[in-house]
Amino acid sequence: MMMKRLISALGLALLAPLAMAQACPDKNLNYWQAFPPGGESDLSARHQQVLLKKKCPAIETIIQYKAGAGGALMWTQMNQLPPDGVNVVGVNLPHIVFQPIEGQVQYKTQDITPVFWFHYTPDILVVPEQSPIRNFADFLKAAKASPGKLSLGGSGQNSANHAAHERMNAAFGVKTIYVPFKGTGDMATSVMGAQVDGAMTYTAFAINNRTRIRALAVAMDKRHPLMPDVPTFKELGVDWVDGAYRGIGVPKATPPEARKRMSDLWRGLNSDPEMKELAAKSGFELVNVGIEEMDAFMAEKVKLYTEGAARLNLGKK
Repeated sequence: MMMKRLISALGLALLAPLAMAQACPDKNLNYWQAFPPGGESDLSARHQQVLLKKKCPAIETIIQYKAGAGGALMWTQMNQLPPDGVNVVGVNLPHIVFQPIEGQVQYKTQDITPVFWFHYTPDILVVPEQSPIRNFADFLKAAKASPGKLSLGGSGQNSANHAAHERMNAAFGVKTIYVPFKGTGDMATSVMGAQVDGAMTYTAFAINNRTRIRALAVAMDKRHPLMPDVPTFKELGVDWVDGAYRGIGVPKATPPEARKRMSDLWRGLNSDPEMKELAAKSGFELVNVGIEEMDAFMAEKVKLYTEGAARLNLGKK
């Protein structure tokens, strides 16, 4: 009996690399990005590119960019890509819900076929390091003293950053101006050079630029371990835990078995210790929402963000 168990265990051990090899694409992977280089989507794609090479050494992951319209340029065209299982597209929430409600894009939320959501980046309010605003109390004082004067950058129009900006204004009874950029990478120079007064952005930006910006408040349940001095919005009296989700989608005509293969492959990336370390260092909170969980997750998020769209007055002419 002991020998049978040993043989069975050895068999499983030998099959494990084979199973991973079978999960890998048989051609190079085209990984399309809806935002310019330098932002959180690009950084996460670069992390995944490294891990994909380790797990699937026979293929290359080619990162390609088609940025514009806050991601809508890529998402409008993603169903024109070959549905061959080797074309995947970076997708974002709440963007793919907000933009169709706003009505200026050529796609609908149901046109997007997500197969895996891999991480979440909490909202965070930051100012340039040289700013006279030292903390959130200073920020509120400045915002209330001069309504409509403070400008806050963010990634995209009708995006997670835009929604968070409007939420903050409403929650704290202030009026600040939102300045949309094509992506976080494009925004960085303006924030760190104090061309805007600050930004409503993500934890990844704050952590990666911690010597050049000052974080004031973060939308997490508890303080971030890499920013222990930064209070949560909950500590400041507002029940706010939110941010942006990033994942991958495929053209709608992609066969179910190819969707499942990509979903499983990305789940494997998230379980790798190296990915967990990279994510923690960059301010990414890993999540694992694959094909099996997708319908329930999307139903919940579409409901939540459809309600949230009212704060942005989306769809109202």
